[in-house]
Amino acid sequence: MFNPQLNSKGNLNHLLSIEGLSKEKIIQILDTAESFLKIGERDVKKVPILRGKTVCNVFFENSTRTRTTFEIAAKRLSADVINLNVATSSQSKGETILDTINNLIAMNADVFVVRHSSSGAAHFIATHVKPNIHIINAGDGNHSHPTQGLLDAFTIRKYKTNFNKLKVAIVGDILHSRVARSNIHALNILGVPEIRVIAPKTLLPYEIEKLGVHVFHDIDKGLKDADVIMMLRIQNERMDGVMLPSQEEYFKTYGLNQTRLDLAKKDAIVMHPGPMNRGVEIDSAVADSDQSVILPQVTFGIAVRMAVMAILAGQHS
Repeated sequence: MFNPQLNSKGNLNHLLSIEGLSKEKIIQILDTAESFLKIGERDVKKVPILRGKTVCNVFFENSTRTRTTFEIAAKRLSADVINLNVATSSQSKGETILDTINNLIAMNADVFVVRHSSSGAAHFIATHVKPNIHIINAGDGNHSHPTQGLLDAFTIRKYKTNFNKLKVAIVGDILHSRVARSNIHALNILGVPEIRVIAPKTLLPYEIEKLGVHVFHDIDKGLKDADVIMMLRIQNERMDGVMLPSQEEYFKTYGLNQTRLDLAKKDAIVMHPGPMNRGVEIDSAVADSDQSVILPQVTFGIAVRMAVMAILAGQHS
């Protein structure tokens, strides 16, 4: 089956979603990221892999954290970086996206990191650019956020080594979460035997079981003996018409506190893609505990995004 992410030689040309990636491709990205981790600890935090290349962060939707980590990653690879914040309320027509991208291509940009509120936007752009232009999806609608899925997989591997014996629990707004979808696909490809999703019925996609997950509505049952707990942000901006109780009631029913964390394995790690709503999905004491790997996730995210850009654009240098 045709995979728009791969070029004619079978190399990764775009990163649009986790779906369609082989286990070998994911491992290649994780291994490459591992080699980049130490660069962040050096006095001179640069390697010349993308010297002479231009990376454009094109964000039709706000995200300071993701844009900043992509910018740092590109600069550590010695690329020139252009940040274009096109975040507006109604820029969702294909012509508008292509006009923006074509103008930047005319300036000889090489890599486009695209975030858009419409699912499929990055894929749409990828089908309209020349083979030497690379598109990275930095989040599209509720659909996909592949670099977040990859950095989460990297984090799990860092702390748990093997994927093939893990119980991973993903808690919260699964329905609106592109992070949850990307993680479910990545963890399935990497061979995690038990992926649990924990949420009220109103925050679960229809027939989510078909993605190969175990569904729990009771958080206490869902967290029992978990090795990894991944909390999701309650995304109020995407919850049109979805009825939820108050934030206090949500925390009481689905928030992660120490008592609930104690139901998981003693060495369980706690993850969160950020930004956190403390006291809504996670208690501050848990977020700041020794079991929390939320800040390392950010550090690892820079290395993973460096790896993706190096693999995409470095092979053409």
